[in-house]
Amino acid sequence: MTYKATKIVIITEKIIQEGVTRIIEAAGGSGYTIVAAGGKGSRGVRSSGRPAVVDAFANIKIEVITATRDTATRIADAVAAEYFDNYSGITYLEEVEILRPHKF
Repeated sequence: MTYKATKIVIITEKIIQEGVTRIIEAAGGSGYTIVAAGGKGSRGVRSSGRPAVVDAFANIKIEVITATRDTATRIADAVAAEYFDNYSGITYLEEVEILRPHKF
């Protein structure tokens, strides 16, 4: 049996990873997954396959599954308010189905 949940995806610069994860935890996120990210957007092309001059300037994708949309929205709003005026980033929410709701 599956249960409805909300996934928030944050694609941003690795240099702010620690601050973003603090926001996730403070807002009620029970965990997250972080992977290297690359692509093209309004700030140009970022490669995930080629080492950056400074690793801190690489991009990452952070995924968080939350039991409620309110928690996901709280995380997204806090990250955007704290960082997206000065760092590149995009955030989106998806409705997902999960198997073990007690984990979230």
